[in-house]
Amino acid sequence: MSDAAAAVAAGPGACAGCGTELGPGRLSCPGCGRLLHADELRRLAAEAAAQEAAGEIGDALGTWREALLLLPADSGQHAGIRARIEELVKRGGASVKRKGKAKSDGRNAATTGIGATVLAFLLKFKTALFLLLGKGKLLLLGLTKAGTILSMMVWVGVYWRAFGWPFAVGVVAALYVHEMGHVWELRRRGMKAEAPMFIPGLGAFVMLRHHPVSPTEDARIGLAGPIWGLGATVACFGLYLATGAKVLYAVGEASAWLNLFNLLPVWQLDGGRAFNALTRPQRWMAVAALAAFYVATRDRMLVIVLIGAVARGFMKAPDRPDWRALATYAALAGALAFLLPSETGWIGR
Repeated sequence: MSDAAAAVAAGPGACAGCGTELGPGRLSCPGCGRLLHADELRRLAAEAAAQEAAGEIGDALGTWREALLLLPADSGQHAGIRARIEELVKRGGASVKRKGKAKSDGRNAATTGIGATVLAFLLKFKTALFLLLGKGKLLLLGLTKAGTILSMMVWVGVYWRAFGWPFAVGVVAALYVHEMGHVWELRRRGMKAEAPMFIPGLGAFVMLRHHPVSPTEDARIGLAGPIWGLGATVACFGLYLATGAKVLYAVGEASAWLNLFNLLPVWQLDGGRAFNALTRPQRWMAVAALAAFYVATRDRMLVIVLIGAVARGFMKAPDRPDWRALATYAALAGALAFLLPSETGWIGR
Protein backbone atom coordinates (compact mmCIF):
# COMPACT_ATOMS: atom_id res chain seq x y z
CA MET A 1 0.00 0.00 0.00
CA SER A 2 1.32 3.47 -0.90
CA ASP A 3 1.81 6.19 1.71
CA ALA A 4 -1.14 8.11 0.28
CA ALA A 5 -3.41 5.06 0.37
CA ALA A 6 -2.31 4.32 3.93
CA ALA A 7 -3.11 7.88 4.96
CA VAL A 8 -6.61 7.62 3.52
CA ALA A 9 -7.24 4.28 5.20
CA ALA A 10 -6.04 5.50 8.59
CA GLY A 11 -8.06 8.71 8.57
CA PRO A 12 -7.15 11.95 10.40
CA GLY A 13 -9.47 11.42 13.42
CA ALA A 14 -10.66 15.01 13.77
CA CYS A 15 -10.59 18.10 11.56
CA ALA A 16 -7.79 20.48 12.55
CA GLY A 17 -9.92 23.41 11.42
CA CYS A 18 -13.28 22.92 13.14
CA GLY A 19 -12.77 19.84 15.30
CA THR A 20 -15.42 17.73 13.56
CA GLU A 21 -14.95 14.01 14.25
CA LEU A 22 -14.00 12.18 11.07
CA GLY A 23 -14.14 8.53 10.10
CA PRO A 24 -11.51 6.57 8.17
CA GLY A 25 -11.40 7.27 4.44
CA ARG A 26 -12.56 10.89 4.65
CA LEU A 27 -10.72 13.28 2.32
CA SER A 28 -12.43 16.53 3.31
CA CYS A 29 -14.26 17.79 6.36
CA PRO A 30 -18.07 17.74 6.03
CA GLY A 31 -18.26 20.64 8.44
CA CYS A 32 -15.86 23.22 7.00
CA GLY A 33 -14.78 21.66 3.69
CA ARG A 34 -11.12 21.61 4.68
CA LEU A 35 -8.86 19.19 2.78
CA LEU A 36 -7.70 16.74 5.42
CA HIS A 37 -4.38 15.85 3.80
CA ALA A 38 -3.34 19.35 2.77
CA ASP A 39 0.20 19.05 4.16
CA GLU A 40 0.85 15.79 2.33
CA LEU A 41 -0.65 17.23 -0.85
CA ARG A 42 1.71 20.20 -0.70
CA ARG A 43 4.65 17.85 -0.23
CA LEU A 44 3.61 15.69 -3.18
CA ALA A 45 3.03 18.73 -5.38
CA ALA A 46 6.50 20.06 -4.58
CA GLU A 47 8.04 16.65 -5.24
CA ALA A 48 6.23 16.31 -8.57
CA ALA A 49 7.27 19.82 -9.62
CA ALA A 50 10.91 19.03 -8.82
CA GLN A 51 10.71 15.80 -10.81
CA GLU A 52 9.25 17.64 -13.80
CA ALA A 53 11.98 20.27 -13.61
CA ALA A 54 14.60 17.50 -13.58
CA GLY A 55 13.02 15.90 -16.64
CA GLU A 56 11.87 12.86 -14.66
CA ILE A 57 8.40 12.88 -16.21
CA GLY A 58 7.70 9.23 -15.43
CA ASP A 59 8.36 9.74 -11.72
CA ALA A 60 6.30 12.93 -11.73
CA LEU A 61 3.34 11.04 -13.15
CA GLY A 62 3.50 8.54 -10.32
CA THR A 63 3.70 11.30 -7.72
CA TRP A 64 0.72 13.18 -9.14
CA ARG A 65 -1.29 9.95 -9.12
CA GLU A 66 -0.46 9.52 -5.44
CA ALA A 67 -1.83 13.01 -4.83
CA LEU A 68 -5.10 12.09 -6.55
CA LEU A 69 -5.72 9.48 -3.84
CA LEU A 70 -5.86 12.26 -1.23
CA LEU A 71 -8.40 14.46 -3.03
CA PRO A 72 -12.20 14.19 -3.35
CA ALA A 73 -13.09 13.19 -6.91
CA ASP A 74 -15.43 16.19 -7.29
CA SER A 75 -12.92 18.79 -6.12
CA GLY A 76 -11.30 21.40 -8.33
CA GLN A 77 -7.88 20.25 -7.22
CA HIS A 78 -8.65 16.72 -8.38
CA ALA A 79 -9.69 18.01 -11.80
CA GLY A 80 -6.55 20.14 -12.01
CA ILE A 81 -4.23 17.22 -11.25
CA ARG A 82 -6.08 14.99 -13.73
CA ALA A 83 -5.48 17.63 -16.39
CA ARG A 84 -1.82 17.80 -15.39
CA ILE A 85 -1.46 14.03 -15.68
CA GLU A 86 -3.06 14.02 -19.13
CA GLU A 87 -0.72 16.82 -20.23
CA LEU A 88 2.36 14.93 -19.02
CA VAL A 89 1.22 11.75 -20.75
CA LYS A 90 0.83 13.69 -24.00
CA ARG A 91 4.36 15.02 -23.55
CA GLY A 92 5.67 11.49 -23.58
CA GLY A 93 5.17 9.96 -20.14
CA ALA A 94 7.81 7.36 -19.40
CA SER A 95 9.19 7.61 -22.92
CA VAL A 96 11.03 10.69 -21.57
CA LYS A 97 14.29 9.43 -20.18
CA ARG A 98 14.35 9.51 -16.41
CA LYS A 99 17.45 10.62 -14.58
CA GLY A 100 16.72 8.66 -11.42
CA LYS A 101 16.75 4.95 -10.80
CA ALA A 102 14.33 3.03 -12.95
CA LYS A 103 11.20 1.96 -11.12
CA SER A 104 8.68 -0.79 -11.75
CA ASP A 105 5.92 1.68 -12.52
CA GLY A 106 6.84 3.38 -15.82
CA ARG A 107 4.62 5.62 -17.92
CA ASN A 108 2.97 5.84 -21.32
CA ALA A 109 2.82 8.27 -24.20
CA ALA A 110 -0.63 9.08 -25.55
CA THR A 111 -1.57 10.53 -28.89
CA THR A 112 -4.87 12.10 -29.77
CA GLY A 113 -6.90 12.55 -32.91
CA ILE A 114 -8.12 10.22 -35.60
CA GLY A 115 -5.11 11.01 -37.81
CA ALA A 116 -2.68 9.36 -35.33
CA THR A 117 -4.80 6.30 -34.64
CA VAL A 118 -3.52 3.93 -37.33
CA LEU A 119 0.10 4.92 -36.71
CA ALA A 120 -0.27 4.45 -32.96
CA PHE A 121 -1.88 1.04 -33.45
CA LEU A 122 0.86 -0.15 -35.81
CA LEU A 123 3.58 1.14 -33.53
CA LYS A 124 2.10 -0.70 -30.55
CA PHE A 125 1.63 -3.85 -32.58
CA LYS A 126 5.22 -3.59 -33.81
CA THR A 127 6.39 -3.13 -30.23
CA ALA A 128 4.42 -6.17 -29.11
CA LEU A 129 5.94 -8.33 -31.85
CA PHE A 130 9.42 -7.02 -31.04
CA LEU A 131 9.00 -7.95 -27.41
CA LEU A 132 7.66 -11.36 -28.34
CA LEU A 133 10.44 -12.15 -30.81
CA GLY A 134 13.27 -10.01 -29.44
CA LYS A 135 14.70 -9.54 -25.98
CA GLY A 136 11.28 -9.34 -24.34
CA LYS A 137 12.63 -8.03 -21.03
CA LEU A 138 9.25 -6.82 -19.87
CA LEU A 139 7.72 -10.22 -20.54
CA LEU A 140 10.09 -11.66 -17.96
CA LEU A 141 8.85 -9.27 -15.27
CA GLY A 142 5.87 -11.34 -14.18
CA LEU A 143 7.97 -14.50 -14.19
CA THR A 144 9.95 -13.10 -11.26
CA LYS A 145 6.81 -13.02 -9.09
CA ALA A 146 6.00 -16.15 -7.10
CA GLY A 147 2.24 -15.51 -7.19
CA THR A 148 2.22 -15.26 -10.97
CA ILE A 149 4.31 -18.40 -11.44
CA LEU A 150 2.25 -20.46 -9.01
CA SER A 151 -1.07 -19.36 -10.51
CA MET A 152 0.27 -20.15 -13.99
CA MET A 153 1.29 -23.61 -12.83
CA VAL A 154 -2.19 -24.24 -11.43
CA TRP A 155 -3.73 -23.03 -14.71
CA VAL A 156 -1.48 -25.36 -16.72
CA GLY A 157 -2.20 -28.26 -14.37
CA VAL A 158 -5.96 -27.92 -14.79
CA TYR A 159 -5.79 -27.99 -18.59
CA TRP A 160 -2.88 -30.42 -18.91
CA ARG A 161 -4.99 -33.50 -18.29
CA ALA A 162 -7.71 -32.48 -20.74
CA PHE A 163 -5.61 -31.10 -23.61
CA GLY A 164 -2.01 -32.12 -22.98
CA TRP A 165 0.84 -30.08 -21.60
CA PRO A 166 2.05 -28.44 -24.87
CA PHE A 167 -1.36 -26.88 -25.50
CA ALA A 168 -1.82 -25.92 -21.85
CA VAL A 169 1.59 -24.25 -21.67
CA GLY A 170 1.07 -22.50 -25.01
CA VAL A 171 -2.31 -21.05 -24.08
CA VAL A 172 -1.16 -19.83 -20.67
CA ALA A 173 1.84 -18.19 -22.37
CA ALA A 174 -0.44 -16.42 -24.88
CA LEU A 175 -2.72 -15.31 -22.06
CA TYR A 176 0.30 -14.07 -20.13
CA VAL A 177 1.37 -11.94 -23.10
CA HIS A 178 -2.13 -10.44 -23.23
CA GLU A 179 -2.01 -9.49 -19.54
CA MET A 180 1.50 -8.08 -19.84
CA GLY A 181 0.13 -5.75 -22.50
CA HIS A 182 -2.00 -4.19 -19.77
CA VAL A 183 1.00 -4.05 -17.43
CA TRP A 184 3.11 -2.39 -20.13
CA GLU A 185 0.52 0.33 -20.68
CA LEU A 186 0.04 0.85 -16.94
CA ARG A 187 3.77 1.15 -16.37
CA ARG A 188 4.14 3.69 -19.13
CA ARG A 189 1.35 5.76 -17.61
CA GLY A 190 2.90 5.86 -14.15
CA MET A 191 0.33 3.51 -12.63
CA LYS A 192 1.37 0.84 -10.18
CA ALA A 193 0.03 -2.64 -10.86
CA GLU A 194 0.66 -6.15 -9.64
CA ALA A 195 1.93 -8.89 -11.95
CA PRO A 196 -0.81 -10.99 -13.60
CA MET A 197 -2.66 -13.65 -11.62
CA PHE A 198 -4.30 -16.63 -13.36
CA ILE A 199 -7.66 -18.22 -12.54
CA PRO A 200 -8.37 -21.56 -14.24
CA GLY A 201 -11.54 -21.41 -16.31
CA LEU A 202 -11.78 -17.62 -16.12
CA GLY A 203 -8.47 -16.32 -17.46
CA ALA A 204 -6.22 -13.84 -15.72
CA PHE A 205 -6.26 -10.34 -14.26
CA VAL A 206 -3.97 -7.51 -13.16
CA MET A 207 -4.58 -5.78 -9.84
CA LEU A 208 -4.36 -1.97 -10.03
CA ARG A 209 -2.98 0.26 -7.30
CA HIS A 210 -3.96 3.42 -9.15
CA HIS A 211 -7.08 4.10 -11.15
CA PRO A 212 -7.38 5.67 -14.63
CA VAL A 213 -8.17 9.38 -14.56
CA SER A 214 -10.63 9.21 -17.46
CA PRO A 215 -12.57 6.74 -19.65
CA THR A 216 -10.11 7.53 -22.45
CA GLU A 217 -7.14 6.44 -20.37
CA ASP A 218 -9.01 3.34 -19.23
CA ALA A 219 -9.72 2.47 -22.87
CA ARG A 220 -6.02 2.74 -23.76
CA ILE A 221 -5.13 0.40 -20.91
CA GLY A 222 -7.92 -2.04 -21.74
CA LEU A 223 -7.09 -2.28 -25.45
CA ALA A 224 -3.37 -2.76 -24.80
CA GLY A 225 -4.10 -6.36 -23.77
CA PRO A 226 -5.72 -7.41 -27.07
CA ILE A 227 -3.02 -5.54 -29.00
CA TRP A 228 -0.34 -7.68 -27.37
CA GLY A 229 -2.65 -10.68 -27.62
CA LEU A 230 -2.90 -10.12 -31.35
CA GLY A 231 0.90 -10.15 -31.48
CA ALA A 232 0.95 -13.50 -29.64
CA THR A 233 -1.68 -14.90 -32.01
CA VAL A 234 0.23 -13.85 -35.12
CA ALA A 235 3.42 -15.32 -33.66
CA CYS A 236 1.68 -18.68 -33.03
CA PHE A 237 0.24 -18.90 -36.53
CA GLY A 238 3.55 -17.79 -38.03
CA LEU A 239 5.43 -20.52 -36.16
CA TYR A 240 2.78 -23.02 -37.24
CA LEU A 241 3.26 -22.12 -40.90
CA ALA A 242 7.02 -22.37 -40.47
CA THR A 243 7.08 -25.68 -38.56
CA GLY A 244 3.79 -27.41 -39.25
CA ALA A 245 3.37 -28.15 -35.53
CA LYS A 246 -0.38 -28.56 -35.07
CA VAL A 247 -0.24 -27.57 -31.40
CA LEU A 248 0.90 -24.09 -32.45
CA TYR A 249 -2.12 -23.83 -34.71
CA ALA A 250 -4.37 -24.83 -31.80
CA VAL A 251 -2.74 -22.31 -29.46
CA GLY A 252 -3.06 -19.56 -32.08
CA GLU A 253 -6.74 -20.38 -32.53
CA ALA A 254 -7.32 -20.31 -28.76
CA SER A 255 -5.42 -17.04 -28.44
CA ALA A 256 -7.44 -15.39 -31.21
CA TRP A 257 -10.68 -16.63 -29.65
CA LEU A 258 -9.78 -15.42 -26.16
CA ASN A 259 -8.72 -11.98 -27.36
CA LEU A 260 -11.82 -11.58 -29.51
CA PHE A 261 -13.99 -12.65 -26.58
CA ASN A 262 -12.28 -9.96 -24.48
CA LEU A 263 -13.58 -7.36 -26.95
CA LEU A 264 -17.13 -8.16 -25.81
CA PRO A 265 -18.24 -4.71 -24.57
CA VAL A 266 -19.61 -5.73 -21.18
CA TRP A 267 -18.57 -5.57 -17.54
CA GLN A 268 -14.80 -5.18 -17.00
CA LEU A 269 -13.78 -6.94 -20.20
CA ASP A 270 -11.42 -4.98 -22.44
CA GLY A 271 -14.20 -4.24 -24.91
CA GLY A 272 -16.34 -2.83 -22.12
CA ARG A 273 -13.55 -0.46 -21.10
CA ALA A 274 -13.16 0.65 -24.71
CA PHE A 275 -16.90 1.29 -25.11
CA ASN A 276 -16.91 3.41 -21.95
CA ALA A 277 -14.93 6.00 -23.93
CA LEU A 278 -17.17 5.96 -27.01
CA THR A 279 -20.08 8.27 -27.68
CA ARG A 280 -23.39 6.75 -28.73
CA PRO A 281 -22.81 7.45 -32.46
CA GLN A 282 -19.35 5.90 -32.17
CA ARG A 283 -20.81 2.80 -30.56
CA TRP A 284 -23.14 2.36 -33.51
CA MET A 285 -20.16 2.80 -35.83
CA ALA A 286 -18.50 -0.06 -33.95
CA VAL A 287 -21.68 -2.11 -34.40
CA ALA A 288 -21.56 -1.48 -38.15
CA ALA A 289 -17.90 -2.51 -38.28
CA LEU A 290 -18.58 -5.72 -36.35
CA ALA A 291 -21.49 -6.56 -38.65
CA ALA A 292 -19.28 -6.03 -41.69
CA PHE A 293 -16.58 -8.28 -40.22
CA TYR A 294 -19.17 -10.98 -39.59
CA VAL A 295 -20.38 -10.82 -43.20
CA ALA A 296 -16.77 -11.14 -44.35
CA THR A 297 -15.67 -13.95 -42.00
CA ARG A 298 -18.85 -15.66 -40.74
CA ASP A 299 -17.11 -16.02 -37.38
CA ARG A 300 -19.68 -16.96 -34.74
CA MET A 301 -17.83 -15.24 -31.89
CA LEU A 302 -18.52 -11.95 -33.65
CA VAL A 303 -22.24 -12.57 -33.19
CA ILE A 304 -21.79 -12.59 -29.42
CA VAL A 305 -19.61 -9.47 -29.51
CA LEU A 306 -22.11 -7.81 -31.84
CA ILE A 307 -25.03 -8.49 -29.49
CA GLY A 308 -23.10 -6.87 -26.64
CA ALA A 309 -22.23 -3.89 -28.81
CA VAL A 310 -25.86 -3.37 -29.83
CA ALA A 311 -26.92 -3.42 -26.18
CA ARG A 312 -24.27 -0.82 -25.29
CA GLY A 313 -25.47 1.37 -28.14
CA PHE A 314 -28.64 2.13 -26.19
CA MET A 315 -26.89 2.85 -22.90
CA LYS A 316 -25.58 6.09 -21.46
CA ALA A 317 -22.43 7.29 -23.21
CA PRO A 318 -19.95 10.17 -22.86
CA ASP A 319 -20.30 13.32 -24.95
CA ARG A 320 -16.65 13.60 -25.94
CA PRO A 321 -15.66 11.24 -28.78
CA ASP A 322 -12.58 9.04 -28.67
CA TRP A 323 -11.71 8.23 -32.27
CA ARG A 324 -8.52 6.41 -31.40
CA ALA A 325 -10.37 3.98 -29.14
CA LEU A 326 -12.97 3.36 -31.86
CA ALA A 327 -10.42 2.75 -34.60
CA THR A 328 -8.24 0.52 -32.40
CA TYR A 329 -11.25 -1.52 -31.27
CA ALA A 330 -12.48 -2.01 -34.83
CA ALA A 331 -9.00 -2.90 -36.11
CA LEU A 332 -8.52 -5.49 -33.37
CA ALA A 333 -11.94 -7.07 -33.91
CA GLY A 334 -11.38 -7.32 -37.64
CA ALA A 335 -7.85 -8.69 -37.39
CA LEU A 336 -8.72 -11.32 -34.77
CA ALA A 337 -11.85 -12.45 -36.63
CA PHE A 338 -9.85 -12.72 -39.83
CA LEU A 339 -7.22 -14.87 -38.11
CA LEU A 340 -9.74 -17.29 -36.63
CA PRO A 341 -10.33 -20.43 -38.71
CA SER A 342 -13.59 -19.92 -40.58
CA GLU A 343 -15.15 -20.25 -43.99
CA THR A 344 -13.24 -17.22 -45.25
CA GLY A 345 -10.42 -16.90 -42.70
CA TRP A 346 -6.91 -16.66 -44.19
CA ILE A 347 -5.57 -19.79 -42.52
CA GLY A 348 -8.57 -22.11 -42.92
CA ARG A 349 -8.68 -25.66 -41.65
